[in-house]
Amino acid sequence: MPSVLITGANKGIGLAFAQSFAVDGWKVHACCRQPDKAKGLHGIEGDVSTHKLDVTDGLRVASLARGMLDEKIDILINNAGYYGPRLGFGEIDYEDWAHTFAVNTMAPLRMVENFIEHVAGSDRKLIVNVSSKMGSVADNEKGGAYVYRSSKSALNVVTKSLSVDLKEQGVTVICVHPGHVQTDMGGEQAPLSIAKSVSGLRKLIGKVTHEQTGQFFNYDGTIIPW
Repeated sequence: MPSVLITGANKGIGLAFAQSFAVDGWKVHACCRQPDKAKGLHGIEGDVSTHKLDVTDGLRVASLARGMLDEKIDILINNAGYYGPRLGFGEIDYEDWAHTFAVNTMAPLRMVENFIEHVAGSDRKLIVNVSSKMGSVADNEKGGAYVYRSSKSALNVVTKSLSVDLKEQGVTVICVHPGHVQTDMGGEQAPLSIAKSVSGLRKLIGKVTHEQTGQFFNYDGTIIPW
């Protein structure tokens, strides 16, 4: 049975990923900060294990990885994310900027460092970092959003470096833009439903090859410029 580990799996895209993989018969490791309150996760039918995890807590991440040493993780999805205050030029909260980097940029790398043996020992050997088109330098024509944009741009760089460093182990590493989705972060007026986003991402994940490691994909499979 193939397995997937998903961070931020209690709601939104993470929860939809967990539901989608479980329906397809995957073993799902669903991670979130308060699994006891994650009603959506508990309602999923299938082989779903919930894990209490704050991705910014290095000791807890390491502890979880040690406790799962016998588990092979075919796909690691670093989905947990944080937008931060929607403040513009001259209003930046620098402490919150550091926290945003801790969640969006440092945590995915920490997850990979701790779970690389689990992934490299699997059949699929795939790492998916959920980024955002707002992290694309080429696509930035509106300015602003300094905190969120910079954290996702940095995640893209982390993804590219990981793709180089892990290539000899046969591990594929990509970053993806889920689209402007109807989540707590995207807002109810966002043009894309969670179901459509995750459906597109599942198709992409299912067909991406090792030759495509280090690339930045839109949820529909098209390439996004750096």
